[in-house]
Amino acid sequence: MNGLGDEVVRAARAWIGTPYRHQASCRGAGADCLGLVRGVWREVLGAEPEVVPAYSFDWAEAGRHERLWRAALRHFVPVTSGTEAPGHLLLFRMRDGAVAKHLGLQAGCGAEASFIHAYSGHGVVESPLSAPWRRRIVARFAFPQGV
Repeated sequence: MNGLGDEVVRAARAWIGTPYRHQASCRGAGADCLGLVRGVWREVLGAEPEVVPAYSFDWAEAGRHERLWRAALRHFVPVTSGTEAPGHLLLFRMRDGAVAKHLGLQAGCGAEASFIHAYSGHGVVESPLSAPWRRRIVARFAFPQGV
């Protein structure tokens, strides 16, 4: 690891143990997967690039709009599939045919691959990037330099 990726992973690991709270983004108090990414952005890059509107717990079930993917394209740098690095934003599709609705931040790579995410019922945790999780990745992004 080096540079911005190191900073992202260090910041994300500081959130581990934060309870899961829908729509929250406060280290130690509560976060959902988007709130974790928003908090890490604030800690590493500064002010958030846009206001996130309120969203229901089942926001992705109501339509076919790839809201998270479009937001990631607005603010992050797309990464070629197959390339992995610490600090990458991972976008997951939780089931076939559904919209992408979960986010995580890659921490370890290779044989020790892991990612940090806020997971309902678990809070912010670092999980192995196992085969079942890898199969769900639909896009990777890097944090932008010099924002």
